[in-house]
Amino acid sequence: MSKKIFYDRIKAMLKKNEKKKTIKQFQKHSGDTGSVEVQIGLLTKEIESLSSHLKKNPKDNSARRGLLFIVNKRKKLLKYLESKNETEVLKRVKEKIKTK
Repeated sequence: MSKKIFYDRIKAMLKKNEKKKTIKQFQKHSGDTGSVEVQIGLLTKEIESLSSHLKKNPKDNSARRGLLFIVNKRKKLLKYLESKNETEVLKRVKEKIKTK
């Protein structure tokens, strides 16, 4: 199974209204749905959702694999923000998602 197909299956875990709320929280301007900040916010919500799922279903290895994939993708996006010297944006995003 390719990574894209696998990611699309995991991405469907967020409900439409949760996704809209998250986009609204992280967007820079109205209509912004694809910026790095929005992507990081959506990935964070998916991580939270998968984490709670794995607490209830500890033997679900495909979900565990998806979680690792999503965490890695968010890590890469945070590293990208850091490399662009956008320290205030990075600090604001980390504050919103409550990570180190």
